[in-house]
Parts: sequence; structure tokens; C-alpha cells
Amino acid sequence: MASVVKINVLTVPAEQREVLEKRFAARAGSVESSDGFEWFELLRPLEGTDQYLVYTRWRSEADFEAWMAGSMRGAHAPQGGAQGGEQAAKPAATGSTLWSFEVVQSAGPKSGE
Repeated sequence: MASVVKINVLTVPAEQREVLEKRFAARAGSVESSDGFEWFELLRPLEGTDQYLVYTRWRSEADFEAWMAGSMRGAHAPQGGAQGGEQAAKPAATGSTLWSFEVVQSAGPKSGE
């Protein structure tokens, strides 16, 4: 069975970039122990766009769906105390789109033998 990749495309205004990155850093580790989780990356745009990419890879669609229905909800709950009040609950992104892919090929660096 092939892994599945989920890429959440987040539109983040320049003034909210630091807020978004701090929120992801604060919940570091919350997805790593999920059954079927394989990889996570938060990708910051370098030029020409205000869209961050949140890349996750899962053993199966069912594993991703189980995370969405369970522990993801807790990980994405507003963090009280970080900045306090309404600011803590305000989303850093102004838009979000989820892309789904099946891994059909992958490669890593060749080992030097």
C-alpha cells in the first residue's frame, strides 16, 4: 500500500507569519506519535507568494482520517496564554486548501559505499 501525502496550503499575510510559525513550534510533537504518521514539514515561502505549505505523509488515508477525527482537534485548539485573549484564538491564516496525493515514487540520497 502506498503512502498518502496531505499538503495544507495556508494563505498567511506577512504580519501573521511569525504568529503562524510560533504556533506550529508550540505544538511540535503533537502529530509525531499518531498511528500511521510518517513525516511533517512546514514550508515557508521565499518569494512571490504568501502561501505556506504544511506537508504531512501518512501510511494510509485511514490513518490520516483517524488523526483528523481524533488528536488533530486537540492540537489545533486555541492556545490560551500564549498571547492571551482574542489574539490567541485568531487564525494566522486567511485561507486554507487541502491537497491530497498518493506516493507513486520516492527517492533519497544514495549511500556512498
